Amino acid sequence: MLPNYYIFLFILMSSTILSMSSNSWLGAWMGMEMNLLVFIPLMSNLKNCFSTESSMKYFLIQAFASSLLLFSSFLIHMNFLFNLNYILLMSTLLLKMGAAPLHFWFPLVSEGLTWKMNMILMTWQKLAPMTLISYISFNLSILLQIISLISIIVGSILGLNQTSMRKIMAYSSINHMGWMISTFFLNKVLWKIYFIVYSFLTILILQIFNNYKIYFFNQMFMTNNMNKTMKFITFCNFLSLGGLPPFLGFLPKWFILNNLIMNNYYMLMTIMSIFTLINMFYYLRLSMNSLLYLNLQLKWNLSNYYYSMNIILTFCSMFGLMLSFIFFY
Repeated sequence: MLPNYYIFLFILMSSTILSMSSNSWLGAWMGMEMNLLVFIPLMSNLKNCFSTESSMKYFLIQAFASSLLLFSSFLIHMNFLFNLNYILLMSTLLLKMGAAPLHFWFPLVSEGLTWKMNMILMTWQKLAPMTLISYISFNLSILLQIISLISIIVGSILGLNQTSMRKIMAYSSINHMGWMISTFFLNKVLWKIYFIVYSFLTILILQIFNNYKIYFFNQMFMTNNMNKTMKFITFCNFLSLGGLPPFLGFLPKWFILNNLIMNNYYMLMTIMSIFTLINMFYYLRLSMNSLLYLNLQLKWNLSNYYYSMNIILTFCSMFGLMLSFIFFY
């Protein structure tokens, strides 16, 4: 990689930290603008003809959201229409991170990016807007409940009929954002735990896709260089991302459901659980097809560094139930 890649990556991380630690909306806006201007060159890829289109879509959406963010912060400073200003501010932050119902750009942008850029888009780029939403969630609990339900429903239903792996992971990210948003009016520590676990599992799965150049649904069982062990590892990672015990992805979902029950949000908890099962369905469909279909495999396979690292990280992701017992008992 070129040296400027690492410089842009450092500025990308620094700008996110600047937005999260700023004590004014103007400072948060400046940090997210720096983040936008640095992420655009990272998205550009001469080997991918769709990266220019995706970077242009991302720039237009983010520039529009930034202008709305600056306008809403100005209205808050002027104490004009107090509650409506915070609703407008939250809408701009939801647009920036691609949560439903303002998710329309997110699958289209992720479709034209490489897996490495999707890792950043689906994990790190959501950190600053999530943190800023948690700062203003003190009097918008009903709106947050509606947004979390819409995100979970959209991420579950629209991911069913997709054949592109990048769109499947994008709608999966929208679903997980709904889970994180549902914790803002309960316990603001839970969304950080969920975000760390989600980022770990997402990066692990996308790294496997990047190593084996998997971009579409049928490549999961037509890939000749992916042996049965690697398919089983991918299968376990999908189950962990879906939140099935005893995997690690079950741990933050258990925490959130436990807090929802203790605070008497029974209807919200029931709907979230039902639509997450739909999400689990297309994870299982994806994994079972790759395991059960007969495919041609080479009789030899070169071992590499990524293969051993994926095995180690996958076994680390299988101790969710043990960690749950440690936390509760």
